Amino acid sequence: MWEERTTPIGQMALHQQIGGKLPEPYTQSYIAPRSRHTRETPTATIEFFPPDYATDGSLKENLRFAFKYEALDLRILYTTLKAMGGKAIEEWVRSEPTSAFSRRAWFCYEYFSGQTLDLASLKAVPYVDMLDTKRHFVAISVNSPRHGIRNNLLGSPDLCPILRRTTTLEAAIQRRLNQRIVEVTSPYAPDLLSRAIHFLHTRETRSSFAIEGEVLTPNREERFLHVLRQVADFHPNSKEDILRLQRAIVDPRYAANDWRDFQNFVGETTRGFGVYVHFICPRPEDVPSLMQGWMALTTRVVNSPDLDPVLAAALSAFAFVFIHPFEDGNGRIHRYLIHHILARRGYTPPGVILPISSAMLRQRHLYNAALESFSRPLLRATDWYFNQEQSVCVTNDTHDLYRFFDATVQAEYLYARLEETLTTDFPDELQFLERFDRAMQAVRTIVDMPDARSRVLIQFCYQNQGHLSKSKRSHFPELTDEEVSRIEERLQAILHDSHDSPVR
Repeated sequence: MWEERTTPIGQMALHQQIGGKLPEPYTQSYIAPRSRHTRETPTATIEFFPPDYATDGSLKENLRFAFKYEALDLRILYTTLKAMGGKAIEEWVRSEPTSAFSRRAWFCYEYFSGQTLDLASLKAVPYVDMLDTKRHFVAISVNSPRHGIRNNLLGSPDLCPILRRTTTLEAAIQRRLNQRIVEVTSPYAPDLLSRAIHFLHTRETRSSFAIEGEVLTPNREERFLHVLRQVADFHPNSKEDILRLQRAIVDPRYAANDWRDFQNFVGETTRGFGVYVHFICPRPEDVPSLMQGWMALTTRVVNSPDLDPVLAAALSAFAFVFIHPFEDGNGRIHRYLIHHILARRGYTPPGVILPISSAMLRQRHLYNAALESFSRPLLRATDWYFNQEQSVCVTNDTHDLYRFFDATVQAEYLYARLEETLTTDFPDELQFLERFDRAMQAVRTIVDMPDARSRVLIQFCYQNQGHLSKSKRSHFPELTDEEVSRIEERLQAILHDSHDSPVR
């Protein structure tokens, strides 16, 4: 086909020139002998440009093209700037001192490298956005007078993800799911909502542990419930608060006093006690700076009022689990952070926990796919081996693989699970409690029996479509057949009136 005779341009060309083992960018541009058009694939947005967009093939001109036409991949951007070197960037700025493209390159080089180039600060130039807001979701802007740049990057020099504007995310934001929370809860009395919140906390706790295949003892459940009830009061910019959270939710024998100082990985045991590796975590020497960046990122997205709260939650939570700063508890903290950001940003009403982990658990393969969209490309870019102790040893510099990443897939995934929770799990929980209260009252009007026995009777009846089965009838010898018949009739009416699943 004609598309096979194309020439890469922009970030795809840069990737081929200097990318090495870096994962390919999501936005991939090519010069092709046809009019401009776009093709979407599961792993990339492929843009085709007519021949008059072609560049001279240099790093500078492909970088200029990327700034002008593409959603950015900061791994490729920063790798390109390092390959160009400070002198080449100085020459570019001196030759085009007012260019938005040369200034962006200058800003990024100094911002991410920590080095100051031999250039005088600009004066009296119009400010330009670092990220094109038509292609990226951005944080609140902070002016950089030296470069004439409005820094709207999501993170900091230590950790800076990218979030592309996609039709999927734009549509999800427009659905205003936080208003759905109000619509779901408004018909119910405050006391029922209070009970529902308790059930939702418990359900979220059990689902979060189940995702990791963890055994949930009553003690571990209560510890996690305790921190979940205080989710809005957590301080992600405090290392001590993060450590305290980890210590509260793991077995005390694996409680941490600092970030991990060893190499870890995520994998599973295969036949013959081999190990299949899914994800290799950052090197231990990189964790302190990445966690410093994570704290800055989380603080920044929490304090960016124009950044959608669900996107902020995805950025913070997935960045944390990718860093994996502890031996144990990373996944539970990752999911806890989703609730923290939504609560802090006022997306969920005070005290309300949406059982997002239940939706994740129900379709575990989708959760794994969201994680693997990040981990698989990194695994191919990482040089590693097992030593004699069966510990992973990483032999190449992987810092920038984790320092810069694209969080779009994870944000789309989180929005989908949130919508599923709000259309299924959350209303089902409220409907269950409301119907259960009606069932309890119905039983009391017929027989004044203890609450504990009423609950068992209701459960038995609704497990059998409103009828007390012959095998369960012997559990209630004190009831007459007439009383059982009247109870069944009332419970069936409540069941058919609710239009939802049977009482659990």
